[in-house]
Amino acid sequence: MTGMAAIVLAGGRGSRMGGIAKPLLQLGGSTLLGRAVDAARAAGCDAIVVVGPPVEGVSGVRWAREDPPFGGPVSALAAALELVTADWVLVLPADLVSPRDAARALTGAGRDGDGVCLVDDQGREQWLTGIYRTAALGERLATFVDGVEGLPARRMVHGLRVGRIEAGAAAAADVDTWDHLREARRRVAAGTETTMADSSSRTLPPEALDAWGAVLRDRFDLSEDDLPISLILDLARDVANGVARPAAPFSAYVAGLVAGRAGGSPEQVRAAVAEITRLAAEHGDE
Repeated sequence: MTGMAAIVLAGGRGSRMGGIAKPLLQLGGSTLLGRAVDAARAAGCDAIVVVGPPVEGVSGVRWAREDPPFGGPVSALAAALELVTADWVLVLPADLVSPRDAARALTGAGRDGDGVCLVDDQGREQWLTGIYRTAALGERLATFVDGVEGLPARRMVHGLRVGRIEAGAAAAADVDTWDHLREARRRVAAGTETTMADSSSRTLPPEALDAWGAVLRDRFDLSEDDLPISLILDLARDVANGVARPAAPFSAYVAGLVAGRAGGSPEQVRAAVAEITRLAAEHGDE
């Protein structure tokens, strides 16, 4: 396909994950943002606009930001659309688990109207994962004379002729919570055929530590919530990628120390882990 640009939406608050910068989370050896940008390139997009704070190491893209920041995904899309000159625009959220699957499904669909969007496995339209005729989308957004800040995505396409593509759960899946991230990492790891002979780089699934976790819980009278194996492993992985491998166990200790001083509840553990993960992502950009 020719005459297609891409907009990658990467400026959300990540509120359901403690305010972390979700696009910088690691999945399959890359960040979520990097995977989305790579998917846009693989789809043949002539230009890529990323909406969100600029990130070092992401090259060959233009950066945009809605005004005010965090004005919602439609506001972000409108800001980026001003930089698009292609006839069609591929829209991808930066938190998709499999952006290549999403882009492949969208670019492979016929477009007789103003665009197409993905439908998830629950039958819900994912208006922000789609391909749209640039002119039609721009004209629709221009009708909101009071601006598009906070506008629901469904109103963005009201009146447009948008087809629906049922591409399956994998193509529409995104990362909204820590559980989503853990599941995505398990799926990516399960689909990896690489053997890791070097034990220093091996990543074990949480299930491999269940027996050891049971021993610790029994010895120290801990509940399962007191020992969140998956959460700790994800923290170690993100810190190892963002800072350095030796920083991972040290950071896990700090998370426990901080949570313990705050009261030691599962919620306080998750908050401490989220903050350390955020700091690790920022440290990796320096």
